[in-house]
Amino acid sequence: MDIAQLHFLVAEGDQVQRHALADILVHLGVGRITQAPDGHTALRHFSAGITPPVDIAIIDLALPGMDALELIRRLGEAHCKAGVIVVGAQTNAVLFSVETMADAYGVNVLGAIGKPVIGSRLVALIQNFLQPSEAHALHEAPPTLSFTQVGQGLQNREFDPYFQPKIELETGQVKGLEMFARWRHPLYGVLGPASFMPALEEARRVDFLDWTMIEKSVLACRKLHDLGVPISVSINVDHSTLAHPQFMDQISSCLERHQIMSDYITFEMTESAVLSTDAHFLERLLRLRMKGFGLAIDDYGTGRSNLQLLARIPFSELKIDRSFVDGASKRAPIGTVLRSCLNLARSLDRRSVAVGVETKQDWDFLQGLGCTYAQGYYIAKPMPVEDFPAWLADWQHFF
Repeated sequence: MDIAQLHFLVAEGDQVQRHALADILVHLGVGRITQAPDGHTALRHFSAGITPPVDIAIIDLALPGMDALELIRRLGEAHCKAGVIVVGAQTNAVLFSVETMADAYGVNVLGAIGKPVIGSRLVALIQNFLQPSEAHALHEAPPTLSFTQVGQGLQNREFDPYFQPKIELETGQVKGLEMFARWRHPLYGVLGPASFMPALEEARRVDFLDWTMIEKSVLACRKLHDLGVPISVSINVDHSTLAHPQFMDQISSCLERHQIMSDYITFEMTESAVLSTDAHFLERLLRLRMKGFGLAIDDYGTGRSNLQLLARIPFSELKIDRSFVDGASKRAPIGTVLRSCLNLARSLDRRSVAVGVETKQDWDFLQGLGCTYAQGYYIAKPMPVEDFPAWLADWQHFF
């Protein structure tokens, strides 16, 4: 979408600063600008029937009347789709917290900038509206199916692993594949976890899916090795699957059937699942590492880590949650948290994996911070194993 086609609302109590913001927008080529001196006036411009509707609102934190925090709350309650840019004479910490609050209210917050507003920073935030990340694009809600339906799909062998490449940032080389479960549903097409995980979790039978994905992922690994692509595979497993008394015997049999060595397989578990003080579970993790399997802590940063316990878990990779990767190059507080996660992995002599790399800016930023691996839509979407060799050839040609 062209910026000239957008309708901007400038909500600023100070007349001089309001006109200055409008002048910046005119200079950028904006065609329609509405000005509001207070929060109540601003809110009226979002009312039903106002045409053209507001596309982007620039809102000052110190609005008179209804302040910006209330205005943002009201926009969230109204399910407003406009992009919101917050400006204010506040610290970066306060501005970041305002962004977090706006996100929690469901507002499409494009970012926050301090005063005085610089045109280049404003342009960068407007770009967040003009070129939204594919990961944040709106999609039709997927169907949520029952445990009986999921079980039937598993019995019919309709579930397959899809694989997303993991890239070494320093060299650009493909160092592994992460498995994502997909259901090739005969009616709905390819479905992601939102359609089948709730039913499995409610029935406490995630292991049904886990063993299907383990078997098919190890087989896929074998197929790639036979094609001359000796690549490793990461497989997501539930805590309950890993804790089963027969797990070690079953995984050993699986690897023996497909003639795959254990150091080509990494098991991924969420942070909340792996940080356990249960002696039997810790013993299982140790046995896996001692046999050569990799262990990765997934979604790191989303739980409540006990750092002392984290240091004692024999994991080989720390996978940093996408919430600390997406936009880290543009938002200083997120970038600070990301650096902290990378430093933790480095100090524990573990490899770091940044998940959710969506843009070249994310890639460049992570490279500069010394992150080990990256994966995300900027590199590739999860794909069937049969599509990977052609993708790999293209990637190697590019690099």
